[in-house]
Amino acid sequence: MEIKTEQDFKYIDEGQGEVLLLLHGLFGALSNWETVVGHFSKNYRVIIPLLPIYEMPIKQAGLEGLTEFVHQFVTLKKLNSMTLIGNSLGGHVGLIYTLDHPDKVKNLILTGSSGLFENTMGGSFPRRGSYDYIKERVEYTFYDPKTASKGLVDEVFETTKSIPKCLKIVAIAKSAQRNNMREEIPAIKAPTLLIWGLNDTITPPKVAHEFNRLLSNSELQFIDKCCHAPMMEHPEQFNVLVEQFLKKHP
Repeated sequence: MEIKTEQDFKYIDEGQGEVLLLLHGLFGALSNWETVVGHFSKNYRVIIPLLPIYEMPIKQAGLEGLTEFVHQFVTLKKLNSMTLIGNSLGGHVGLIYTLDHPDKVKNLILTGSSGLFENTMGGSFPRRGSYDYIKERVEYTFYDPKTASKGLVDEVFETTKSIPKCLKIVAIAKSAQRNNMREEIPAIKAPTLLIWGLNDTITPPKVAHEFNRLLSNSELQFIDKCCHAPMMEHPEQFNVLVEQFLKKHP
């Protein structure tokens, strides 16, 4: 995937057609969505902005700053009538953006989204210098620990070696934990698909059921033997569920 740059934004922009805007999580990367991009860019325009989690000033490191970043990116690219797909923290940002700009979001797809409850290592200062600890926490994100490749663990380990990056991670994670959206979520009327790992330890299945209850126009699909990142652990199943949903809401 080619990373493009325009003004202060770095992003993926593949394919043509209706827009799918993908938002990654706190420790997420563009590569998390590689299979999704490969599948949907044949018939859709798939866009992934790289959220400035490690670059934004510490005072702006939070959900508000990230949502404003997405708004500025959407404005720059003149995007409309989007299907917004968010994983983990990206889902949380997507929820806030949808509430702020309901005219821009046609469909919403959440997978392992924060916004109600989450159990994550971002809430406390990540243990710096301990590769085994980081490896264990990255593996905790997946049902099958082997999904946490050495490259992925190395990437997170390198990130947590930086004190400024760790401070921003903690600030953003605490911002997400403080921002419980139980009261606001029912105002979202866009058709919503919830794709959840049945074995999610970070946003457990009960969180998915609560999202389903609060979002009046939502449907919930579970993937077995899957934890917090269905698009990485079971990409083919994830893509089928998304495709079926998009066909129902063209």
